[in-house]
Amino acid sequence: MNTTIRPGGSGKAAATGSLTTIGLCLAIALLEGLDLQSAGVAAPRIAKEFSLSVAQMGWAFSAGAIGLLPGAALGGRFADRLGRKRVLMLSVALFGLLSLATTLVWNFESLLAARVLTGLGLGAAMPNLIALCSEAASPRHHNTAVGAMYCGMPFGAALAAAIGIVSPGDEGWRHIFYVGGLGPLLTLPLLGLCLRESAQFVEAKARATTTAAGGAADTGFVDALWRGSRARATIALWTSYLGTLIVLYFLMNWLPSMVLSNGLSRVQAGAAMMMFNIGGGIGAVAIAGVMDRFSRQLTVIAMYVGIGVALAALAGARGSVSMACGAFFCGLFLVGGQSVLYALAGQAYPTEVRGTGVGAAVAVGRLGSILGPLVAGQLFAIGQSASMLVASSIPLIVVAAIAALTLVGGFPSLKSGPALPGVRPKT
Repeated sequence: MNTTIRPGGSGKAAATGSLTTIGLCLAIALLEGLDLQSAGVAAPRIAKEFSLSVAQMGWAFSAGAIGLLPGAALGGRFADRLGRKRVLMLSVALFGLLSLATTLVWNFESLLAARVLTGLGLGAAMPNLIALCSEAASPRHHNTAVGAMYCGMPFGAALAAAIGIVSPGDEGWRHIFYVGGLGPLLTLPLLGLCLRESAQFVEAKARATTTAAGGAADTGFVDALWRGSRARATIALWTSYLGTLIVLYFLMNWLPSMVLSNGLSRVQAGAAMMMFNIGGGIGAVAIAGVMDRFSRQLTVIAMYVGIGVALAALAGARGSVSMACGAFFCGLFLVGGQSVLYALAGQAYPTEVRGTGVGAAVAVGRLGSILGPLVAGQLFAIGQSASMLVASSIPLIVVAAIAALTLVGGFPSLKSGPALPGVRPKT
């Protein structure tokens, strides 16, 4: 009998526990989104204070992403060993403290160091957020639960843009990092008191202990990712993450500078960034909800077509209204699409290696968050236009779309079922 029993008890208590978990994860995702966007929002004033070139700012944007890569891989692996809650709390403490440290930087090198170390904590948090939400939700609502959590990322980024708009003077860029540092530290007591460890993880850990007592070997990192049918899912996930995140992080970091290069004001640049992130927050929930209710293949096709059309519109935009509209739809489809990919990753691996699998996929995707801002910065430095860069990113989206369709269409259980091969239904 394939009846799934959700963790945390039954009935109203289980529903309350699941909502609490998703709500707390949403709060952390919001703070993470604020911190990830903070460098892009603060960029013009940081560049002015430290006399940084465009190429140096590209490195500053990518520095945080460099820390995200090992952070995601280690955070996911430790989550399968130590527990999702414990690793999440350590991650939140780390990126909160290092965000505060960013306010104390004195030159280009210290800025790079602070952003790399902040990225370690930010990267380690995301695999745990995905695993906790995926394991708290019922199979019919996996995508919606992860999308609801992930919508905190763009809304946090919109909050960073708002702080940037209202912060006065050239020194105002530090206010973004004060909020990004104090917020996570203030949430730690709530996580300690209210966040439950995943019951699925606890059960899987108990099974692993029993198996180990019987003489079986522990699941290794390579085996977790490449065993049996998981190899194909791993390749498809990694490819789709990489292509989508290159474009997403390029826009997250360079959109304000692109708006300014078109002769618009700093307030208009902030407004475009806010529209990008508001669209992303709406898309994260809406597209995930559509995927839970309708064909996953058609949803993936529609969201990537939407990304391509939105990028083309943004590339042709010139005025403040057209830039804001293009930014809104880019956020809606790009961020919404990435939330769906995160949800699929949460279903791609069995509980005992879910953190490892999700963490590895997020880490590979972080290569895109490094390459996007860095390559764009170098191309801007040699005189390439923003419109050309936006338009040239469309082929990457095509590659990501093919990989995502391979993931969804290659496995019958994904066309309408709740999980990829390797997920064990509760009995």
